[in-house]
Amino acid sequence: MAQRSPDQRNNYYLIEAGRAGIHKSILAALYATQQKPPLTDGETGLGIAPANRISPEDVNTFPEQVQYAANTLRSLTDKLADAGWRGNDLWDAAAGRYSDRFLTAIAEGYSPPAADISAARLEPTDAEALKQAYIADLATDYSAERLPQNLAFLDKALIAFVERILANYNCLSFQRQALLEAVRLWRKLDTDEEAIAALGVAREAGSYDESALDRALLDFIAQADRSFSGYPNQREALIRLVQLWRELDSREEAIQALSQGDPFANETNLQILDSALIAFVQRIPESYKGKGDQRFALTEGYRLWKGLDSRTTAIEDLGLDPQALIKGTGDLSAMAVAAAQIDRALLNFWNRVPTLYDGATDQREAILRVVTIWRHMDARIPTIQSLFEDLKRMERANKDSVEAMPPPVPSVLPSRPDRWTPNNIQLATSILPSGNFTWAEATRGGARMPPDQATVDAIVRIASLAQEARERIGRPFFITSWYRPPEVNARVGGASMSRHIVGDAINFYCDGLTGRQLYWALDPWWPGGLGRYTQFPYLCHLDARGQRSRWVH
Repeated sequence: MAQRSPDQRNNYYLIEAGRAGIHKSILAALYATQQKPPLTDGETGLGIAPANRISPEDVNTFPEQVQYAANTLRSLTDKLADAGWRGNDLWDAAAGRYSDRFLTAIAEGYSPPAADISAARLEPTDAEALKQAYIADLATDYSAERLPQNLAFLDKALIAFVERILANYNCLSFQRQALLEAVRLWRKLDTDEEAIAALGVAREAGSYDESALDRALLDFIAQADRSFSGYPNQREALIRLVQLWRELDSREEAIQALSQGDPFANETNLQILDSALIAFVQRIPESYKGKGDQRFALTEGYRLWKGLDSRTTAIEDLGLDPQALIKGTGDLSAMAVAAAQIDRALLNFWNRVPTLYDGATDQREAILRVVTIWRHMDARIPTIQSLFEDLKRMERANKDSVEAMPPPVPSVLPSRPDRWTPNNIQLATSILPSGNFTWAEATRGGARMPPDQATVDAIVRIASLAQEARERIGRPFFITSWYRPPEVNARVGGASMSRHIVGDAINFYCDGLTGRQLYWALDPWWPGGLGRYTQFPYLCHLDARGQRSRWVH
């Protein structure tokens, strides 16, 4: 079996480091320096050998070596802590890594006590080589996230973050999971079930009482700042708490977020509310009854969205005469006509908001203002709390429930232009009138937009020919590659003269047919380039070059 790629190995390191609460880079360093034993899956190991109840068969693949290496490092940390090592003996806070003293202890090897049945034996290795490999992997992770060189601020920032948890806990699932992960790593446990049991929350009828679990989690986290001693697993627990609480992509991104100015800033991230805000907006048309307070809410929201100074200016911006309401005073019929005009204009705008909204702060504040007035809230904070309640209901709602997130409503597409240009492409629209191929397929969902008219025309040209090919085959074509910018083509290994760069080439497959079948069916009449791949038996290539060309790659 072929060796895994570095990225594949790194994924195993991330998973097991996250489970065991150890620093991921040490696993990469063990792989780089140990290079033993040889394994049945074609890899080499991290220096892990059988011990206690762990047999040779238990550590004979790369994933098993990584799993038991993480367990063993956790066991070694426990042993050293029991022997009197303090947090700063194990961790260099300024450098944001294990201390040189701890790295030396790891390099000396380790045999777990007989009672520790989850840890294996770690073979000795060269201490300096281990340190250099560890620092090299750490530097790669840090440079990718542009982390500061000095991480001495981190522990203080983590504690400050923890102190804000109680005031900002809204019983949302991801917040509960963040706290539970912190407990699990702090207590050096492997599963959520173990963490819940450690908190003393009993399972009843196959589930847990969430109120009891929330109380236990908050009680635990309230003690974290007082019991934090700088041990690596405690730090990793709090970093994971930040990562999951803020829904960040990685451990490093969590550290970066804490490094940017005030560690308290955006602790309750209002982006969390975006889906609830959009759900509210989507329900406006069905719940609007033409009441004065509803009209006022929508007008105020429009005013804030547009950055206007008054409601009168907002009505004018909607294309209406604000004096119509005044002129119609006493004439109920005229008032009703003016109100209906304003209502239509407002609803037309708010119907477009789900496609216009990009998460900008002023847009979010505009919708929050609508919710505040619409729901008769006294202030902004109760409004935010009501939206958190919406989120909780949406989390649990059946897809057909009125409390579920409404399905998105597609925007109305503009009419087709007489001629496609780089400036008027509509991703969801078919390239040809009544054709099957869309601009989304040609541009990889808009990620590879044609830079000039020649490329646009080339895409239209191959779309026309491929449409005829599709009709002759009688089955849908599933596009895997169409237009490629030169830099993308080079990255994926395309030929320097590839027609994909021009825009008039497609790679595709058809369900139920092989590339050979497609090739033979198209060969007699296809006027341009036609190819198939021996390595990819279901893939076929078409291009619109000016002469017949056939190839097998």
